[in-house]
Order: sequence, then C-alpha cells, then structure tokens
Amino acid sequence: MSKGPIPIIIQFVVLVLLQLLLFNNIRFSGFINPYVYVLFFILLPFDFSGSLMLVLGLAMGLILDLFMGTPGVHSLATVLIAFVRPGVLNLIAPHDGYDLNTLPRVSQMGLIWFVKYAAIIIVIHHLVLFYAEVFSFSHFFFTLLKVFLSSVFTLVFIVLSQFFVFRK
Repeated sequence: MSKGPIPIIIQFVVLVLLQLLLFNNIRFSGFINPYVYVLFFILLPFDFSGSLMLVLGLAMGLILDLFMGTPGVHSLATVLIAFVRPGVLNLIAPHDGYDLNTLPRVSQMGLIWFVKYAAIIIVIHHLVLFYAEVFSFSHFFFTLLKVFLSSVFTLVFIVLSQFFVFRK
C-alpha cells in the first residue's frame, strides 16, 4: 500500500520543522542530541523508489545543513541512510518477504521488528553524522558515547511516536 505523494511531502515538511524548531533545542550534557527527522526514511513504504529516496535524502540533508550551519554533515548522513535502507530491510526481512500492502509501522510489523529496523537505521545515521561532524578519531570514545546516547534517545522518541501519532 504505497502512500501517495501528498502525505509523504507533509511528513517530510513536518519532520524537518520539528527537527529545526523543537528537537534542535534539546541537548543534554552535550551528549544527547535527538535527530528524529530520521523517522521520515524509516516510515517510507517498502516499495518506495530508491532513486527518489536518495533525492529526498539529499534535499532533507541540504535543508538541515543550511539551517543548522553544518555544511554537508546532515546531507552525508541522510543520503547514506537512504542508500542503505533497502539493504537493512533485506537483512531483517520476514521469511516470506514483505507484504507491499503494509507499511513499516509498529502496528503492522510488530514492536520487535520495528525496534530492530529503526535502531539499525538510527545508529548508522548517528555514527556517520557525529564522526563527520568531528572529522577526527582523536575523540573516538567521546564521540562513540555521544552516538550511543543520542541513538537511544532518538529511538525512544521514534518508538513513542508509533504509539501516539501513527497508531491504528
């Protein structure tokens, strides 16, 4: 059940605005920075075009880089998760494959599957984002701690959104 273009565009705009206006202002001890805009890529339909996903990843990354003053960092991370998403979906696919009439949601795929899927995408995104931001391995463990804590915090927000925003 592929979503039409209007809901996808609305989801894109809403998540970018939430990130820029709300979640960019949440920082705990310099370690936790939630990046919930990743939810856009997590929630795209299973049969979504790979090339269109890359274009949307670049567009979202450029918008975030422009407003956050991070030249290329978000673009790199979003294009990468758009690129690896089909591989991640294949990695955790059910034995009988995906039913194209379902969407990647807790309500349709189950909590365990969704947490595994979202966690893999989030960790890949955060690893690339934070290490590209630092652009050095001199603070390797500090950055790794930041990746871990931010990933957990982002995952909690994304899973909670499934119960409050995207429920049946």
